[in-house]
Amino acid sequence: MTAYLVLDLTVNDLASFLPYVQAIPAFIAKHGGRYASKGADPLVIEGDWSPQRLVILEFPSPGAARAFLADPEAQDLFARRHRSTTSRLVLLDGEP
Repeated sequence: MTAYLVLDLTVNDLASFLPYVQAIPAFIAKHGGRYASKGADPLVIEGDWSPQRLVILEFPSPGAARAFLADPEAQDLFARRHRSTTSRLVLLDGEP
């Protein structure tokens, strides 16, 4: 079953965030992931949700998505993202 990580982020410090942007694709690929949407400006159709930038990552399974998030070698990059952005992240199961 596929899984999706949906990241809604606001970049607060672009210079600090750029090394994350450059390095994280290798970790996504390492865990079998791919970008389904990369930094798109969302168009809100309904409701009062105000996402800033959306990134959607597709993984072959929820376990692969969790392994990506738990990868010890990526933790410094995640910390960099946390310091340089305001982020909201959810994990969704895809269709079997």
